Amino acid sequence: MKQNRALLISGISGALAIAAGAFGAHLLEEKLTADMLQVFKTGASYHLVHSLLALVLAYAGFSGKSKLRTAWMLTMCGIVLFSFSLYALALSSLQGEPARWLGAITPLGGLSFIAAWLFVGWNGYTTKQG
Repeated sequence: MKQNRALLISGISGALAIAAGAFGAHLLEEKLTADMLQVFKTGASYHLVHSLLALVLAYAGFSGKSKLRTAWMLTMCGIVLFSFSLYALALSSLQGEPARWLGAITPLGGLSFIAAWLFVGWNGYTTKQG
């Protein structure tokens, strides 16, 4: 993936994170239980933080830095698996009983986030200072 595309996707992801946070704070507060609202807010918080990480990784550039490219991909996978599964879980409760099976997807996103951060650290450790 080229840097400009990664920047575009990262920016869109950040905008979606802000929109999700506003949606949760203003439109869902009266509709969701306190537990499900907290689930939604957790998804939005992690989404925003990791959109910023994705943006930083995209700005760092991808040329010859496969670890940063891998970290970016893992970050984006984490956003989809972690945050979007939490959004879907919370929103599914609007139809009655929440679709708890969606909660089984969330840890995969968490593992993607952890792996992304480890790749960032590994890149820093193996990059020659000059």
